Amino acid sequence: LADIAIQSADTATQFNIEPRVAMISYSTGSSGQGADVEKVKAATAIVRIKRPDILIDGPLQYDAAMIKEIGEKKAPNSPVAGRATVCIFPDLNTGNTTYKAVQRSANVLSIGPLLQGLNKPVNDLSRGATVDDIIYTIAITAVQS
Repeated sequence: LADIAIQSADTATQFNIEPRVAMISYSTGSSGQGADVEKVKAATAIVRIKRPDILIDGPLQYDAAMIKEIGEKKAPNSPVAGRATVCIFPDLNTGNTTYKAVQRSANVLSIGPLLQGLNKPVNDLSRGATVDDIIYTIAITAVQS
C-alpha cells in the first residue's frame, strides 16, 4: 500500500494534480480497530518516512477524505481530510467496487485503471468501456509517454 501511495502521488504530479493522499479505511483516525485499520496505519507511516514530501493521512473514511465538512469534523487537524486528490484503498476489491459505484452513480468520467511501476506506460480498459473511456485512456497513455 505504501508503494502504491507513492507511485500514485507521483502519477498525480505528472498530471499537474497536487497529491493529497488519503489512505482509505472503514475507520477515521482511531475510531476503529482491527487488522485492516492497522495495515492502513502502517502504510501511512511508511510513506511518511520514505517520502516526507507527500501530503498523506490515514486511515480516513471515504467521506472524511472527500467532503470538506465531514473531513473537518472527523479529522480536524488533517492536511488531507476533505481535500483528497488521491485515494488509496486497502485492497483491490474495495477499490474496484468504489470506483464502479462512484462512476455509475455520480455519472462521472473515470479513467483507468492506470498501471504504475512499469518501465513504459501501459493502461487497461474495462469490458464495459465506452468510446470516451477509450479515447481518454489513450490520451493519458500518450501523456505518460
